[in-house]
This record gives sequence, structure tokens and C-alpha cells, in this order.
Amino acid sequence: MAEAGSFADRVKQQADIVRVIGEYVRLKKSGQNFTGLCPFHGEKTPSFAVHPVKQIFHCFGCGKGGDVFSFVMEMEKCPFPEAVKVVAEKCGIPVPRPKERTPEERKENQQRSALIEIHREAQAFFVRQLESTAEGRAARAYLEDRGLNGETIAKFGIGYAPSGGDVLLRQLKPKYAEKLLVESGMISRDQSGARLFDRFRRRITFPIANESGKIVAFGCRALGDDLPKYLNSPETPIYSKSNVLYHMDRAKEPIRRQDFAILVEGYMDAIAVARAGIGNVVANCGTSLAEPQIKLLGRFTKRVIVNYDPDVAGQAATERSLTLLLEHDFEVRVLALPPVGDKKADPDLFIREKGAEAYIKLLKEAPPYVDYLIARARQMDLSTGEGKQRALNFLMPYVQRIPNRLLRSEWATRIAQQLRIDEPVLRAALNKSATERRGEVKVSPQLVGKPAKQIERRLIRMLAEAEGFKRELAQRLQHGRLYEGLETEKVFAALIVASLSDEPIPATEIGAQLEERERRLFFEILFEDAQEPTWEEAESCLDALRRRQIEQELAKVQKTIEANPSGAGLRELLERKQELMKQLTAAGQPG
Repeated sequence: MAEAGSFADRVKQQADIVRVIGEYVRLKKSGQNFTGLCPFHGEKTPSFAVHPVKQIFHCFGCGKGGDVFSFVMEMEKCPFPEAVKVVAEKCGIPVPRPKERTPEERKENQQRSALIEIHREAQAFFVRQLESTAEGRAARAYLEDRGLNGETIAKFGIGYAPSGGDVLLRQLKPKYAEKLLVESGMISRDQSGARLFDRFRRRITFPIANESGKIVAFGCRALGDDLPKYLNSPETPIYSKSNVLYHMDRAKEPIRRQDFAILVEGYMDAIAVARAGIGNVVANCGTSLAEPQIKLLGRFTKRVIVNYDPDVAGQAATERSLTLLLEHDFEVRVLALPPVGDKKADPDLFIREKGAEAYIKLLKEAPPYVDYLIARARQMDLSTGEGKQRALNFLMPYVQRIPNRLLRSEWATRIAQQLRIDEPVLRAALNKSATERRGEVKVSPQLVGKPAKQIERRLIRMLAEAEGFKRELAQRLQHGRLYEGLETEKVFAALIVASLSDEPIPATEIGAQLEERERRLFFEILFEDAQEPTWEEAESCLDALRRRQIEQELAKVQKTIEANPSGAGLRELLERKQELMKQLTAAGQPG
């Protein structure tokens, strides 16, 4: 058994069992698992299976099974320490120089055991404080106000650290040396080094357990206005924040059964989701998701729904987590909860206000991460080529991590449509970036923002050359303001002025009024091979621009409706939405 925090435990977390066993057995992918002929008994039909997520093997013929160490021990006929060394070497993990266990090593093992015991006693102390003191009753009232009943408080071991500066210290000092108490992170020294005091004071305590269920740290929330609002245990010989996920000790079996995990930010979010009947939830507790945490998660599943807070910090954390998860071949979806009233909703608030069923429904509908990222990119300024380039560079690192080529192609089409980018230009940029292994799109903003839509190009050509009806066309465009907001708006504006002029204005003079980007586009269109324009075609193009105008207003109205206005304002918006949908239908676009 690999002891928590030991070298064997680190090797087990980092080892790839498929890679190790694959050096002894020819394995073939079969669904989620890998199969092959069992090396422990003769067989012609494969009954030997390796589960890459659970990191175990099992033979359905002879019954042998276990983890990567037990496999190597059986194959190499070696003891456990030697198997750890073999696996480490196969996986490129540096092996500490072999040596006999020194008195210092024995002391370290004793220290880890003592630190575990200190945390066990501190947990019992915090629980007693919450249950039986006046301060504790105030803390319980706060927890109950947050929707936590006695059963939940007990289940998650929530306690209370009293405001007195040395109450816990007096409990622990008779049993443990001062140095050990300080190393535990539960007790601190003042700047002079002369006085000891409790690290956590006047705070609600959340015990943090390692994967095996042993308490190794605490996360604590201030009961009043004390700062910082949240205070966690420091790094200790038994606790490294990048190696532990809150609630993993309880969540690992539900994660295995359901083959996906929900990743939230804090203790209260994890508790709220678990109380809603969703046990496969873990939290990284306000710190950035780290690679060891992802490897820990990957031992139980490769599918994750990220549900961080919707504020700016939460969005940034979501994007950082996506990068790491995708690098480790996770299938990722993102749940961005809608606001509750005028408040941005984290999982805890949403479940308390809207209920478990509403949360579960949104969880099932959580979109793939690329949909979430496209929605984020669309919030950027897409009115210029430079803005579109920034949006593309925001998306680029994630798109490049889509492993399936056909899926990557599908997403490229969707991105082009959503950001209004010429698809061939986008694909060329993506291919070039992939070939050069760059994480950004290096393409001229003029090309990214190139207004290549055929309707616009045809109308520009008509305004320049259709002597029979270009004046009528210019009047329609101007009256309906149909060209406003197009990337070709400046070209249209110049051509409309020229078309309505009493004197003919040559193309060279129109071009001279435009900036270089628009001038190049204008002359490019004039040189295109094109059929003779007709008024019927012009009317068709005008109808398309009207539909675009209606769709844009409809999107704005819908966004305002989703902001949950009340009273007459909402009624007016709903009426306007119905009117716009009727206009779309009348314009030949189903509502």
C-alpha cells in the first residue's frame, strides 16, 4: 500500500498503467479499456483488461488483478519497493538514491503520523466548539442561514475555531512539542518568535481530507468582517494544496460510477452540489487548478464539467483550467449559471434559490467547452478586423487542442459563422498556426475582417455600375439604414453619396475618399467577373440585409429579456420579440 505523500504514492499518481503493462502485454483499445492475452495463464482469447482511468488491471480468466505495482511484482517476482523503482524508471520519474532508512527517515514517518493525529484532534475540538459554546451557536446560526442543517454540518465535519487566541493551543500543548505544533500549520508564532497562538480564530472550519479520508488541512471562513475572508492551512509535510481536491475522498466512487466529475471553486459550492444529490463533485478551493490535481482526477474519470463562479475571476479560472484539462485529454463541458435576480450565481446560491432540479437540468445541458468559449469571444468587440483577430487569438489555444480532426473542422466552421469571418481565411490561419505550432493566429487584420459576403459585394458592384437603378438602390439602403454596422459600411456610405449625386463621380474619385483597406476592397470587387445585375437581384439582397437587421435587434431584445427585467418593461420586450419574429417570417426567415 502506497502511503499518502510517500514516493510510492507520487509514482502511482504519475504512472500510466497502460504504458507500463504495454511493455509486457500487447494491448488493444476496446471501448474505454484496453485488452490483451493474460500473461499469467495460457489463453487464446483475450480476457485480460486494463482500465486506464481507474489505473487497475484484471483478468476475467484467472482472476488476477490489482494496480501497476502488483502487476510488476507478479511479472518481475520482486518485492514492493523494487516494483516502485521499476515503475518509476519506466515512467521517467527520478528515483531517490537507494539507502537504508535512517533515523531521520524514521523520525519523518513518526512526524507525519503525529501531524495526522494533531489534525484529528483539532477536528474533534472544532466540532465541540460549534456544538457546545455560545460562539459556536452564532456560527451555527450563520450556517443554517446558508441553508445547512445539522445533518449536513455533521456529515461534512464543519466546526468552529473560537476567537480566543490560544484555546486550541492549550488543548494540544500538553501532548505535542511546540515545533511540531507550528509545523502542523494549526499553531503560529508571533514575529518575535516568543509567543504561540492559534492560526484559526473566529472562523468556521472545513476539514480537508486526502484521498484516503485522513484530515490533512483546514479551510476556514471568517464569521465576521475579518480579513482575509478565507484562510487555509499552509503547506506542511502532509499537505500540499496542489495535490488535494476537496471532497475527493467521498466523491471518488460516484465519479467512477458516473464517469464524470463536476469541478467547482469552494467548499460551500461542493457541499451545496453534494446536498443536491450529486456526489461526484470536487473543489479546488480558490486556488488555481494544478497539474497534480488533474492527474488525481484522471485516475477516476476523463470527463469533467467545470462550474466555477461567473465573475471575472471565475471566468479566468475556467479558462486556465480548460487549458490544463485539455492538455491531459479530458472531455470538458462548461456550466455557466444564469444570474439569480440581480446577483451572479455560484452553485451554492443557485441551488438555494432555484433548487436541485433546476441545477441538475442545467448540468445535463452544459455545452462543450468550445461553445462556451465562442460565447465568450462574441462578447469582445467584433466590429473591426483587429477585434476579430483578438477573438481568434483568444480561441486559438483551445481549438488547437481538439484531438479529432473532423471535430476541429466542424468547430472552425462554427467559429467562422459566429464571428462573421471568411471561412477560407480562418482555415488557412488555423492550418498555418498548427503547422508552425503557434498558439495564436498570425494573419492580417484586414484579411480576418475582410467583408467577403457575396450579398455585400453584389450590392457594391450595383451601386458602382447599375446606371438604370443605382439611385433607387441607394435611396432604399439609406432610408432603411441597411448598410450600417456592416464591415463594408464606409464603402457603402461613399457609394450612396456618389449614386445620389446629380453629377457622375468616377470610381477613382470614390476610391480616393476611402482608407487603404476599403479602397483595396472596392477595386477588388470592381475587377471581379460578375453577371449583369438586375433589380430582382437587388431586391433579394436588400431583403437579406433587412433580415440581418431584424435578427440583430431580436438578439438584443432576447439578451435584455434574459437579464430578468420586471413589470411593464418585460411585457414590452416580449411584445417586441413577437413582432420581430413575425417580421422575420414575413421576410422569408422562419421564426
